[in-house]
Amino acid sequence: MKKSRLKLQNNIRWLVVFLLFMMCVVIFRYAWVQLVQGGELSERMRNQVGIDYSVQSPRGAIIDRNGRELAVSTMTKSLFVDPNHVEDADALATDLAAVIDKSKEDILADIAVGGGFSWVKRRMEQSEYEAVRQVIREKSYGACLGFRDEAKRYYPNDILAANVIGFVGTDDKGLDGIEQAFDKYIKGEVTEAFLYTDRSSTPILDSIFAKKRYQGDRCKTIELTIDSGIQFIVEQELDKAMAANNPLATTCVVLNPKTGEVLAMAQRPSYNPNRFWDYQPEVWKNRAVSTIYEPGSTFKSIVAGAALQEKIVAPGDYYADPGYVMVSGKRIQNWNGESFGTVTFTDIVKNSINTGFAQIGLKLGAEKLTNYAKLFGFGEVTGIDLPGEEAGLLFENPKDMVDSDIATMSIGQSVAVTPLQLVTAVSAIANDGVLLKPHIIKSIKNADGTTYSETQPEEVRRTIDSSTDKTLMSLLEEVVATGGGGKAKVKGYRIAGKTGTAQKIRDDGAGYMDGHYIASFCGFAPVENPQVVVLVIIDDPRGTFYGGQIAAPVAGSIFSKIFRYLRIEPSTDVFADEESEENKPKPKPQRKVYNGPPVPNGKVVMPDFYGKSIREAAQLANENGLVFDSEGSGFASSQSIEANTIVNQGTKVTVYFSP
Repeated sequence: MKKSRLKLQNNIRWLVVFLLFMMCVVIFRYAWVQLVQGGELSERMRNQVGIDYSVQSPRGAIIDRNGRELAVSTMTKSLFVDPNHVEDADALATDLAAVIDKSKEDILADIAVGGGFSWVKRRMEQSEYEAVRQVIREKSYGACLGFRDEAKRYYPNDILAANVIGFVGTDDKGLDGIEQAFDKYIKGEVTEAFLYTDRSSTPILDSIFAKKRYQGDRCKTIELTIDSGIQFIVEQELDKAMAANNPLATTCVVLNPKTGEVLAMAQRPSYNPNRFWDYQPEVWKNRAVSTIYEPGSTFKSIVAGAALQEKIVAPGDYYADPGYVMVSGKRIQNWNGESFGTVTFTDIVKNSINTGFAQIGLKLGAEKLTNYAKLFGFGEVTGIDLPGEEAGLLFENPKDMVDSDIATMSIGQSVAVTPLQLVTAVSAIANDGVLLKPHIIKSIKNADGTTYSETQPEEVRRTIDSSTDKTLMSLLEEVVATGGGGKAKVKGYRIAGKTGTAQKIRDDGAGYMDGHYIASFCGFAPVENPQVVVLVIIDDPRGTFYGGQIAAPVAGSIFSKIFRYLRIEPSTDVFADEESEENKPKPKPQRKVYNGPPVPNGKVVMPDFYGKSIREAAQLANENGLVFDSEGSGFASSQSIEANTIVNQGTKVTVYFSP
């Protein structure tokens, strides 16, 4: 019994030792698998039961104030190559060059980069993607070629508001305009994810859950204050102005004076952001904020406001206009080179008399003139949310200004402004003398649709008293009603504004260029309740160059179409004059024959178009080297330029037709 018990105990001991040994082996093996081979085995398992993939969230949209899309992103396929697994580079490059828009040499260069990854073609069109997939299947290139999802920016309206929106580079980086200024908000995001699949690569877990919309901090939607309808109206009129005047460039800004919102901002020439690389970089620049120029007579609105505010002049005060004045040895003459005689201050504003404004500027003095210019926002950036804004140029120290500097500044020279600065200053006049900060961002929306931020009207300061402002508005209304801005009229509406014609400064800043001008008009309407301010600038036109002749009509046409678009009621009955005159006999115009002196070279005699059909009138204008435009139908009853007037070749004449 004793021996049996000892043997059993001995067997138990060996069994315990064996079990302990086996446990140690298991523990060692487990530790080896987990600690030494854990990473490798885990990766092998992931490759067997699922796939790694990248999730690209598309770039946030840019929309106008009415929700119309101006810039959107779509998901596309990008092709890459794994050079380490390419067996025959020449054959691969030949096959790919046949189906994508890329040369064989460029593809070979991509393969020659080496390593495990190299881009071949990014953001392919759907047709290219399908063609490459077919090549991969037929030639068994799956080991060395692959696709990745990437967002592609698309501008559905092509050229519309291009210089405001900007464009995006290859790596989803904003390179100009709103795309650049708000890149950190709207830029897409790439995240890595893992998807569990079965042996057929079909998702086995994630597929049962609905995909959720991106909820991150990026991919926000930018809502602009721009109205696509008004923007289209403006760009259409600028196209007409380019055709009629053949200028170097045109610019237009439309602002809401009560809120500071930019309703339209356009220029010509412009570009298509879908193919921005086809254009010169100079065309990308937004001229409304990045170009400075001498404003000419449009600046006289500010000078008139300062003079009225300082009570050194009243609308009925009389001035003697000698035709020109000499200031510090510099001759300042009127735009027509003639004297207007004895005139009131109202006439000085209405007819844009340089001698009168020079005298008024000298009464104001350098310090007050400069201070009022700064009050209206000149000499500093407006702070609008657009890149590349210029501050303009004013004299740094008014004490350094001589009398000729004061006189020339009073007529809109010796000072440089941006179009946005000028339209903002005139908006202050339309807003009871209160200057608002202009803005082009209405709101920013999160990816889930909630509001991230919203822009509210921001008052900068009061420029002139309310009573002074009302007087100034009435003077500017006279400019359009009976003065040099008459071509900006719209029947039934009260419009106020000021024309401008300024010589262009030489590129080196040394004086002015002969025969090169900037014509402009800036005004607001309706006067009783201003809702829009319009600035039109025509840079270096050919032929007629006066702002009242070529810029004011463009502004008038823009005003007319905006009134209809915004359904702004007319101030007066547009048919009142027609009803009162409808029963009066209208005299029949007499055909005129030119009996004047010989016509100089480069000049032509304006023909008499009366009684001709549209085709006959167009042919006659073409024979005389004139630019022809028509209104109405039937036979010619009147024309914009009186017959037998000597004009330059290339002058535009509008002929009015009636049944």
